Amino acid sequence: MNNSVGNTARLIGAGLRALLVLTVVCGILYPLAVTGIAQALFNDKANGSEIKDTNGQVVGSSLIGQTYHLPKQNPDDPEEAAKPDLKWFQPRPSNGLGSNSVNTQYALILSGATNRSADNGAVNGLCFKDAEEGTLCAQVINARETVIADNSTASHTVWPEDVPADAVTSSGSGLDPNISPEYAKLQVHRVAERNKLDIEQVEKLVADHSTGRTLGFMGEPRVNVLELNIALKALSKS
Repeated sequence: MNNSVGNTARLIGAGLRALLVLTVVCGILYPLAVTGIAQALFNDKANGSEIKDTNGQVVGSSLIGQTYHLPKQNPDDPEEAAKPDLKWFQPRPSNGLGSNSVNTQYALILSGATNRSADNGAVNGLCFKDAEEGTLCAQVINARETVIADNSTASHTVWPEDVPADAVTSSGSGLDPNISPEYAKLQVHRVAERNKLDIEQVEKLVADHSTGRTLGFMGEPRVNVLELNIALKALSKS
């Protein structure tokens, strides 16, 4: 009986010592070491890839897209649709989970894509204006018409063939912070007109903020919309 109690006590003691050691090593020392290394070597990324404006205020993350909308006329009305503020460069559509999802405003609570096939709503592989409402074809056609209407100016007409795919489709996560250089260039005339800037100035802004493929072969060329709009704000005030 005494041996049994003694063995049990020793086992409990060994378990408690192991728990204490593992708690200190895995719960304190390891996290501190990883945090210290991350802060020393990758400070920006470790802190969320924050982007600051010209005043040094954090305005977002380089990894998460955001919208640029006009204030709602009735903030208390959840049914009122937000309208884009067209003086800014606009991101790609954010409704990765559909227009009735929680992810229509780049909300971080959930991300994902529609999971609709490329020919959803198509007839013989082609999308037409009378595509069934709610299908991918209908969403793309409606988005394309909006892009054309928003970006055509008195001196510049946007044609359907000018609209790139990322202007009318969301990313797989619905949170993509980047657009293609083609989509950024498509918006140049509208942005220049709304901000009373020369087209050449805005074109240079896009060129300066265009990034090539990672390591020269991974991914696609891109423009971070938040960084571009921060530069646009600074240019507009200069």
